This record gives sequence, structure tokens and C-alpha cells, in this order.
Amino acid sequence: MKKTKLLTTLPIAIAASMMLASCGDGGGSASTSAGGPPVEVTIQANDQMKFDVHLIEAKPGQPVQVTLKNVGTMPKVSMGHNFVVLDGKVTPEAFIEASMMQMANDYVAPEMTTHVIAHTKLLGPGEFDTITFNAPKEAGDYPFVCSFPGHYAIGMKGVLSVK
Repeated sequence: MKKTKLLTTLPIAIAASMMLASCGDGGGSASTSAGGPPVEVTIQANDQMKFDVHLIEAKPGQPVQVTLKNVGTMPKVSMGHNFVVLDGKVTPEAFIEASMMQMANDYVAPEMTTHVIAHTKLLGPGEFDTITFNAPKEAGDYPFVCSFPGHYAIGMKGVLSVK
């Protein structure tokens, strides 16, 4: 009888301890409290190859949530947009050049992913994507770009300023 009671209460005790452990200060709540409340930004990308936001400000380590919305009407194959934040250790031009033939990878070259802080997927008209990442811990300016061929050159770029 005692074995049966132990076997039925043990799984409940394990589940309860796992739930309590997940409610602690680990994971998301620690990073939010360490870097302050999240910066939430919505950026629109259009058929004129423009972002409507060119500056995002954050504190070191602060969570940043970016929603990119493609408000254009042209097809994704000819006018897709993405949002890519770079680590500042590669020039945007070098990143764009390496990524221009990487349609299958949303125009993010696999060999350049070590220089990417965060990126959205490639979006067609009416689509949106939301990403969340922590701002770099080191103060500085970090470029963001649309890496679809030709878009950066026209002006689809901006800066994540960490201060």
C-alpha cells in the first residue's frame, strides 16, 4: 500500500517542483530586470524601399522587441523586406555583398550569421514578423539593414544605438 501511494504522489511532487522552479528569477525575468523594460518598436517597410524608423535606442543588455511590417503591395520575390541587426564587426556593405545571392536563406549569408545579432524572416506584402533580442552589452552604434538586393543601397538602413 505504501508503494502505491509513493508512486502516485511522486509524479505530482516532481511536476510541482518543476513549476515552482520555472517561476523563479531565471530566464526572461532576469534579462528584463537586468536591462530594464523592453524597448518595443514597430517598423514599416514599403515599396519605395524605405524603413519608417531609422534609429532605435536601448541600454546595454536591454531587451528589444522589433515588429517589421511590409506595408507594400509588390510581390515578395521582387520587393521582399527583412530587418537584420549587425554586430558592428562587419561592414553593412560586406554583409550585403555576401548575402545578395542567398534567397533561400532570406538574404542572410550562412557565413555571416556570426555577425548577426538578430533578424526577421523575409516578408511579402501584408506580412509581419516580430523578433526579441537583447541589445549588446557594449555601448555603441550597431547598424540594421534590409538585406534584400539593392534595398540597403537605396537607404533601407538604420542604427541601434546602445548607450
